[in-house]
Amino acid sequence: MMLQFVRSLGLLLACAALVTLAPSKAASAASTDTKTVALVAGRPSHGYGAHEHNAGCRLLAAELERHVPDVKVKVFLNGWPEDPHAFDDVDAVVMYCDGGEGHMVNPHLDQVNALVDRGVGIACLHYAVEVPKGEPGDAFLDWIGGYFETDWSVNPHWTAEFTALPEHPVTRGVHPFAINDEWYYHMRFRDDMEDVTPILTAVPPESTLSRPDGPHSGNPFVRAEVGQPQHVAWVSERPDGARGFGFTGGHTHWNWGNDDFRRLVLNAIVWIAHADVPADGVPTGRVSRGRLEENQDEPKPGE
Repeated sequence: MMLQFVRSLGLLLACAALVTLAPSKAASAASTDTKTVALVAGRPSHGYGAHEHNAGCRLLAAELERHVPDVKVKVFLNGWPEDPHAFDDVDAVVMYCDGGEGHMVNPHLDQVNALVDRGVGIACLHYAVEVPKGEPGDAFLDWIGGYFETDWSVNPHWTAEFTALPEHPVTRGVHPFAINDEWYYHMRFRDDMEDVTPILTAVPPESTLSRPDGPHSGNPFVRAEVGQPQHVAWVSERPDGARGFGFTGGHTHWNWGNDDFRRLVLNAIVWIAHADVPADGVPTGRVSRGRLEENQDEPKPGE
């Protein structure tokens, strides 16, 4: 009888152990499905309400944390992180910063190349889409499919009217909208738009080329395309599955208060990280003026 009791007790304990282990296995599977996104904000740039990289990244991070449980977020403020291992665990890197010769990524092209080669998605917002022609520009063509090339692309302020949107995970829950921003256009894309999908397309008015020719203001190539549709946001893929997103808006901080403007960017961040974009898009709620005023680099003016 005693031997039979011991065997029965052992069987019960083994079953209990299996029951105890089951949740931990499920938790492990869930953690494997979780994606990590790094938002990297550039240093202070323009005046109040413009190029608010730190405030913009914090706002986008908060919306992802609130509404996308399968995405973890890391935010790096005021420039490229000094820790060489800062991106070891990430599935996507979002850059929101000043660009050109002073772009924070220029000294770190090899580091980002290695990230993309292991499948990390890259997004660049507003001025972050501009890098010098040559090695940095070629890297951007590889990472995100396009970039702002001086003496080819232009950077006017205008009201872009997006009357139709393509069917894509990035456009889920986004409705046609119109909004004034510094929408760069006539971007340099991969040849034949290979594996590049336009997301936001509008026809810039001729007034956007009213300035004399210059590195950012106009050139014969863009003037020859007056009246033609121009792509101001796009996604890309590489044969190995790495994804990219370019978005030329984002000069005006208050535009993050527009639900469609904001949702499209949040959807794109989720998509480049290879997480699931909800059927109706990221369910980001209304963003109040008070939240938009938070964390800005410059003090609020009296009026």
